[in-house]
Amino acid sequence: MTFKAPDSLAEQIAHHLAERIIRGELKERERIQELKVTQSLNVSRGSVREALLILERRHLIEILPRRGAQVAELTPHKVKSLYALMMELYILLAHAVAEQWRKEEDLAPFLAIQQRLVDSAERQDINAFVDHSFDIMRAAFPFADNPYLQETVENLLPAISRNYHLALERRKAEMGQFLNAFGELLQAVIARDPARIREVLGAYGRHNCELVLAALADR
Repeated sequence: MTFKAPDSLAEQIAHHLAERIIRGELKERERIQELKVTQSLNVSRGSVREALLILERRHLIEILPRRGAQVAELTPHKVKSLYALMMELYILLAHAVAEQWRKEEDLAPFLAIQQRLVDSAERQDINAFVDHSFDIMRAAFPFADNPYLQETVENLLPAISRNYHLALERRKAEMGQFLNAFGELLQAVIARDPARIREVLGAYGRHNCELVLAALADR
């Protein structure tokens, strides 16, 4: 594989490796050797080092002294900690949409994403379903108008995506549960009901966290 656009090469390499980690092709504690990546992708070693630093910031790998980079381990504590934080960030975004939307056209992007989620679920396409679920948050960014919130969410999305994939690979029927939760969340946003927003997202986060913990226990 050969990448282009030198100004974004490290990000491209990071994205490529992240996808392999998220989908389980690279396993927990598996070493990521700079030279091997350099040769297989036909890129510079400096770009690979930069990509590994990006992945470390996104909590997908760990760079250990004298041992190099390896895929970060998923532990129950990490899973619980990630879901506790992500649900609060999701709630902030949902509150922002509820407060700021003014006309039906403002909600059109969310309805379009909802339809794409339905289509992905019908095809049992986990990768597309997870990608579209994150489109919901990105559609909410303009309503929040908070660059710090946006940066934090974007940096954590690969880690939460890894958890989603683990849960959905085991139980594809959970896509239906997500669709129901999103429908309830959308109604709470339309009603500008912050208590209901927290209730829906809290229940959704606890349920998904339990799924991931069950998957870890079965390994």
